Order: sequence, then C-alpha cells, then structure tokens
Amino acid sequence: MKKIVITVLLSSFASFNIQAADLATVNGKPIKQSLMDYIVKNASDAGKKVDDDTRANILEKLITNEVIDQEAQRVGIDKQTEFQAKEELTLHELRINAYLEDYIKKNPIDDKALQAEYDKQKADFKGKEYKASHILVGTEEEAKDIIQQLSNGSDFANIAKDKSTDTGSKENGGDLGWFAPANMVQPFSEAVAKLEKGKYSPTPVKSEYGWHVIRLDDVRDSTPPTFESSKENLRKTLVGIQLDKLVNGLKSKAKIVDSSASKAAK
Repeated sequence: MKKIVITVLLSSFASFNIQAADLATVNGKPIKQSLMDYIVKNASDAGKKVDDDTRANILEKLITNEVIDQEAQRVGIDKQTEFQAKEELTLHELRINAYLEDYIKKNPIDDKALQAEYDKQKADFKGKEYKASHILVGTEEEAKDIIQQLSNGSDFANIAKDKSTDTGSKENGGDLGWFAPANMVQPFSEAVAKLEKGKYSPTPVKSEYGWHVIRLDDVRDSTPPTFESSKENLRKTLVGIQLDKLVNGLKSKAKIVDSSASKAAK
C-alpha cells in the first residue's frame, strides 16, 4: 500500500512540474517555457538586454501568435498545397542548418589549419593598390568634352568639383584615396591598371554608375593583412571547403535517381 501511495505522489509531482513549465494556455494549448528560453537566449547572445518588460512582451507575442495559428489551422491553411510545400522546404532548411552548425561545432577549424591557409595565401599575395581620382558624368559626350578640356590644360580637381556627379569624391577634387582593384567595379579597375602614374584615361570609361574620366595618382605594392586580422575570413574559407567536402561525400554515397530527366526525354 505504501509503495502505491508513493508512486501516485511522484506521478502527481511530475504532472505539477510539467504544468509549471507552461507560461500560459490558449484554448487549452500551452505556451511552453522552452519557447521563452530559446528566444531569450538568442536575444542575449545577440547582446540585447532581456528584462521583465521584455519577457512580458515576448509572452504577449507568443500568445498572439498562438491565437492566430489556431485560427489558421481551424480554417485549413495548413491543408493548402502551397502551404505544405513551404512547410516542407522550411523544415528541410531548419534541419540542414542545424545539422551543419552541429557538424562545424564538432569539427572546429584550429589555429594550426588557419595558419597553414594564411601562409599559403600570403605566398601567393602579389597585389597592387592604386590611388586615383575620377570625374563621373552621365553621358559619354560629357566625358569626352572633359578629356578635351584636360588636354587643353584645365585642372582636373576643379572640373571634378564643378561637374562630377560622385558626391563622395567631388569636393575632394575627385580623389578616391587608396584602393585595391577588387574593391572597384571591373571596368574602372581595369582602366586604372592600364594607366601610367599621373596620366588620365584617354577615352571615357563606362560602368554601371555612368561615364568616368580617371587619373592615376599613385601605385604601390599592397601589404598582406596580418594573421590575426585575417583569422575570421580564413575560418570562413576553410569552413566552406570543409562543408563542400562533407556535402560531396554525402551525395557520392546517396542513391540519386533523377526522374525529371527521363520525363523530359519523353
């Protein structure tokens, strides 16, 4: 008899704990504490302060969402074909992201691998940096007219201040400062690389921003970034390689039958 009573008490205690973990109920359906904990953790990890008012707002949002979700289910939104397709894709993405995050966590990139990648990239580093000025206008005719003015002895900086549509550089006489070619649109960087120091482009250079007249002011060998400043980018590179290898390995082991190809042939 005593054993039975103890079992009943333990069962009641467990039931009480489950109910205590619920923050609220909506039409009998619980709002779980685990949802609040997840949201609070994400907010805290992002550096946001979570106080009692924030928790109250989160709970109100969870209750509101539950009310709307229940109504959506009542009217059959979750039975619609389009919804079910979106739901399946969303679940795929959640599982995939969770799996990849877990894989990265269990297979971290150590400093030794980062250093090896840094040394490899540094050995191949042969970059140039350019200091240039430009005058940006809307048409090729305007750019050609500016080149003619320059050939007649007009001052580059004065024309830039007067006519350039690039508000970020015109007040500095078109000066763009130092930059790596990769930081400029391709037509611009290609034109700069062909210029001699102190010379301006003999013909207008077209980019997505308009027509440029470019003058190369200086050029220097670029200095590779330090290992410490490169670590995060190196890590992203190696993680990308790591995940590509993982995915390709999984695909090579999978039995994949592309039915769409056979249907297209018919």
